[in-house]
Amino acid sequence: MTAISQTIDKPKMDVNKDIDLVKVYESYVNDGYGTAKIYQKLANANYFKNNYSEAKKWFEKLFDLEKLKDPTLRFRYKQSLKALNINPEDSPYLSTSGTN
Repeated sequence: MTAISQTIDKPKMDVNKDIDLVKVYESYVNDGYGTAKIYQKLANANYFKNNYSEAKKWFEKLFDLEKLKDPTLRFRYKQSLKALNINPEDSPYLSTSGTN
């Protein structure tokens, strides 16, 4: 009976809630496995956590690898800049005359 009560009392881990995916993806990048998809996930995750300086960093790493085509990513990047009191018009990634 003791074994049963120990398993009942111990809370189960929910990997969807208990694992910080941002830390997992950052460890991939630190190990040299940064890809556009990982940068996008990091940018979006930080954006939704209102961590705009980190979001800006990851959006820019993403845009260094890929042209800025997705209007949703463009909007989130602009909002991140605005939250940091940076004029979006000063960003080379949003420039209408640039390559992005």
